[in-house]
Amino acid sequence: MGSEHMQIGEVAARTELSLRTIRHYEDTGLVIPSARSQGGFRLYTEADVARLMVIRRMKPLGFTLDEMRDLLVTTDRLDSGDELSAAEREELVERVRGFEQATQQRVRDLRTQLERAEEFAATLRGHLPHAGRQLPAPVPM
Repeated sequence: MGSEHMQIGEVAARTELSLRTIRHYEDTGLVIPSARSQGGFRLYTEADVARLMVIRRMKPLGFTLDEMRDLLVTTDRLDSGDELSAAEREELVERVRGFEQATQQRVRDLRTQLERAEEFAATLRGHLPHAGRQLPAPVPM
């Protein structure tokens, strides 16, 4: 096994994804190990790790597996080095642009949710005894 390949445990540690999650993404076709060891262990490359990081970043934003797959197929096509017609390249770029705009909207929505959660936490603190109020200084004996 060359140093360019990693086993699933190392990939899990680097991506902060569980082994089960990585296997699930493999089962759904989002990421396929680049190779297998003689013993049948999954082997991954830096490109596979980068692909998993894209998936990891999309998940908390609420993108579906199909949307993740669509973006990955689109970026794979753009990055393939294959000759693309101007129309095909523009269509692919437009799809990526759509994902970027959807991501920006989801980030704004998350910021709004966070602000509301912080306001709620402050409201709750206001109901706790002595919360947010300075306690009187102790009286010297």
